[in-house]
Amino acid sequence: MAPTADVARFADMLAAMGTEPRLRIVRLLLTAHPAGMVAGELGSELDLPPSTLSHHLDRLKREGIVRVRREGTFLWYTANTPALEELLQFLYAECCTRNCACDPAQVLNTDHGSIESRR
Repeated sequence: MAPTADVARFADMLAAMGTEPRLRIVRLLLTAHPAGMVAGELGSELDLPPSTLSHHLDRLKREGIVRVRREGTFLWYTANTPALEELLQFLYAECCTRNCACDPAQVLNTDHGSIESRR
């Protein structure tokens, strides 16, 4: 069982990704890994106004899900893949190894069909 501090940190990370725009941001940044994307590109790709995007990026940055670096006048955002790997390892350890609640082959399956279709 993970220490309480880890559980709280992972819960905060999941909560931060618990809105559709933030989850879309994380997925887009993962496709741009490792270079990342400038804020303007993110906003254009996701059709988010700058103030809304900034709000979502701040929350994801605060929870350690994204990183930001300044290059000249541009802010480059990248997915914090080590933190996301820790989160996935935490979930994987509980659901797929200790009590076999999930089939590891299904976790790694790239066919993202609906959950209902897999029941």
